[in-house]
Amino acid sequence: MNKLPFKETLFESCELGFKNILPILGVMVLYILTIWIPYINIGTTIALEALPLKLVKGEEINPLYIFESKYRKLMGDYLILFVIEFFCLIAALCILIIPMYVLAMAWSLATLLFIDKGIAPLDALRKSNELTYGYKWRMFWISMVLGLIFGLIIAIIAGLFIAVYENYFLYGICYAIALILFIPVAVAMEAIFYRELTKEEEPKAEEAPKAEEAPKAEEVKMEEVKTEE
Repeated sequence: MNKLPFKETLFESCELGFKNILPILGVMVLYILTIWIPYINIGTTIALEALPLKLVKGEEINPLYIFESKYRKLMGDYLILFVIEFFCLIAALCILIIPMYVLAMAWSLATLLFIDKGIAPLDALRKSNELTYGYKWRMFWISMVLGLIFGLIIAIIAGLFIAVYENYFLYGICYAIALILFIPVAVAMEAIFYRELTKEEEPKAEEAPKAEEAPKAEEVKMEEVKTEE
């Protein structure tokens, strides 16, 4: 069963991202404004990582949720997960870029699993690798195509501004707008990856038990004769 149909995932990512663009950007702005506060910033970072879960569950996104204490309670295990993932990715990068990217895709659901299911750091990495098995290339191409679409939009609009007005400042504005539009779509895409890859397969309908064959007429007659005797 294909859990990540290419076209449908692209369109749903855009639809879900644009639908929630204001609250997602509100979370981002509030996070950036408070990232300098020690201790609190670790909790808000964990809460920011949990943003795709809000979309998956259809919850209302209030930017102030990033200050909830439940995220700070996850601080210890989150830092363990972060350190393991970071240094393993660095080690993979020392080999080649491709192994690092494959490992990053394999572990891309680990933090969401840790926050959502309360799975221990190592188990979250292992489970993420298991869930993404067979889907890494599809995830890569969906991410790549979305990035190329927004990159193309930037190139076309900025090219027109530069050609007509010869103003590179407008190029920067176009880039910033495209980035602002891309962030909610990227968050929505991550939410869809998580939703689809953690979705349990529907159990196959059990075959109805075959009705017992009615005894043949000859056998019935033989039994009647025996009882008479």
